[in-house]
Amino acid sequence: MELNPPILLHGIDWDLLTRLGTAAILGLLLGLDRELRGHAAGMRTHGLICFAASVMTISIIALWYAIGSIQADPLRLYEASGTFVAIVGAGLIVFSRGRLHNLTTAANLWLATVIGIACGAAQWPLVLIASAISVIMLSVLRVVEHKRENRLLDRDGKDER
Repeated sequence: MELNPPILLHGIDWDLLTRLGTAAILGLLLGLDRELRGHAAGMRTHGLICFAASVMTISIIALWYAIGSIQADPLRLYEASGTFVAIVGAGLIVFSRGRLHNLTTAANLWLATVIGIACGAAQWPLVLIASAISVIMLSVLRVVEHKRENRLLDRDGKDER
């Protein structure tokens, strides 16, 4: 069986380290909100998913260039990632007491996967914009939702907490 030639290490590959390190840090940051709120998938889960997506992307791109064949389709990475995250996300989503739980966590895992893929492909403007907007959405919208819930509770005159 023919395999691609091994890649020898000569010092530190800073490009590779940047791609993987950025994915790991951003994954942890995306999971921080879930961790602070005590949800099922926290920092470790988000960090690992974002990091794994980056590793997979780097490997697929490297193999595609090494093989140089049209038969290797790096875009299948999205199919595989989407299927995996869909299975994990579906396992997280729970309907209990008339309310849907963990839907945001499942969506956040998908986001961590996509950002990991973008890190692996070194699409830095996309990574920066997507990360900034997602962190703002997770933090600012949580505050807005909390204020809205408090206003509704005050209006009804009930406090169910």
